[in-house]
Amino acid sequence: MTDLRVFEPTDAPIVASWIDSEESLVVWSGKAAFSWPFDPRQLVAFHAADPTRRPYVAVDRGGAPVGHLMLRSTGGAVRLGMVLVSPAARGRGHGEAMIVAGLAEAFASPDVTSVELGVYAHNAGAMRLYERLGFRAEHVDERSVSIGGQWWDSVTMRLTRQEWQES
Repeated sequence: MTDLRVFEPTDAPIVASWIDSEESLVVWSGKAAFSWPFDPRQLVAFHAADPTRRPYVAVDRGGAPVGHLMLRSTGGAVRLGMVLVSPAARGRGHGEAMIVAGLAEAFASPDVTSVELGVYAHNAGAMRLYERLGFRAEHVDERSVSIGGQWWDSVTMRLTRQEWQES
């Protein structure tokens, strides 16, 4: 079982410990303008800088952090981002449970008509999970970011309230 709780600044060192390279930092945070080496204070400052950001930590049955995600309202939509599962917890269903809990949190507001997210096209595992949960690709931003001399495409995916309710 995986539950969500509100992110606390004391969670930042744990989440930061899951990021082991500049590449993994960008895969997780997109264009959030974090710098490498990643320091937990960057995450605390990032979340504190914008009150529309709602960061969460996923915890296992014992209360240990196993994941992180953020929701951000953008009108009638919610942006789901910064999804990360602890390397030690991967492959155990925490990612799916965390996303489902995040969707329930997002759609709890009757004004929210859809949830959108961005994922790099080469992150096939994440894309399969999002598609399994009902997200559909809407747009590809080619050459979104350059990492190590390689360009990465990013994919915007969306799940409507109706699709979520039907799944």
